[in-house]
Amino acid sequence: MLNTAIVGLGWWGKTLVKAAHDFGAPIRFTRGVSMEPDTVRDFAAEYKIALGTSFEEVIADAQVQAVVLATPHSTHRAQVEAAAAAKKHIYCEKPFALSKADAAAALEACQRAGIVIAVGHHFRLMPSMRVLAELKQAGAFGTIMHVEGNYSHDWLANYPAGSWRMQADESRAGGMTSQGVHVLDCFRDLVGPMKRISALSKSRALKAAAGDTTAALIEFENGATGTLGTTIKAPFDWRIAVYGEHATATSVSETRAIVRRAGKELEVIDKPADFHLGRNLDYFAKAALGQGAFPISPAGILQTAAALEAVFKSVDANGAWMTV
Repeated sequence: MLNTAIVGLGWWGKTLVKAAHDFGAPIRFTRGVSMEPDTVRDFAAEYKIALGTSFEEVIADAQVQAVVLATPHSTHRAQVEAAAAAKKHIYCEKPFALSKADAAAALEACQRAGIVIAVGHHFRLMPSMRVLAELKQAGAFGTIMHVEGNYSHDWLANYPAGSWRMQADESRAGGMTSQGVHVLDCFRDLVGPMKRISALSKSRALKAAAGDTTAALIEFENGATGTLGTTIKAPFDWRIAVYGEHATATSVSETRAIVRRAGKELEVIDKPADFHLGRNLDYFAKAALGQGAFPISPAGILQTAAALEAVFKSVDANGAWMTV
């Protein structure tokens, strides 16, 4: 078992603890850090987590082998660098960083320390997304021409205005840090690195400072094109579609993919449900214990962070093309 500290015990921090437990990942959460400890004492007691308020104290604990960061996005670089210096393996929630420079510096610190770095991009593990990845690996698409993606929901629309998640400097470009970044990472996984991005973000219903609706046009390094959409004020929708010269395949839910091959009938593929969040944590823990590698390389982590920053920059420049 990997003795681990959870840093940040808000809504998502609790979800990560439960996910690791329910999946059976080899993670033992021994310590926790919360700036509002009185609100999570019952939860910490239920999972036998020693609760405190000091991140520095946790990473100084020789018994702690790893940290899971469920903290504000802007704090990730400093926390990753500090944990790496203390030789702790790290699972960092997405987005890994808000800029390419911060991501590169944090990853360099992990490389120097020789520790495992993992990130919370678990949507690529959804059963329907694995269908798309397997089709690519088998060469079924041929040349990939274009990819489309949309991840929208209204789960955060009524989130407390004072929450860090609703601050413009933490949740830039509408739903990009909460939702759109998952689409970017799936694009990277399926098509490859992105070259340049043009994006717009608008306030349509919520009048949010950072906008509630974002759209982006993407050019990949291999010449493929892509479009991305996300809004934080619409009923739930998930869709990733890959258009290849020989086949088109679309992930329309966690478990269903629709495949169209040239000259053949439409194929609907339904896969059994899989707890992909728990599986992502399981991959991390096993990698930290020397039992394999985490599926996303540091280069992949950097590519997604760089693409996210390009969206931010383009939005700030009213849609101007930005290099990834």
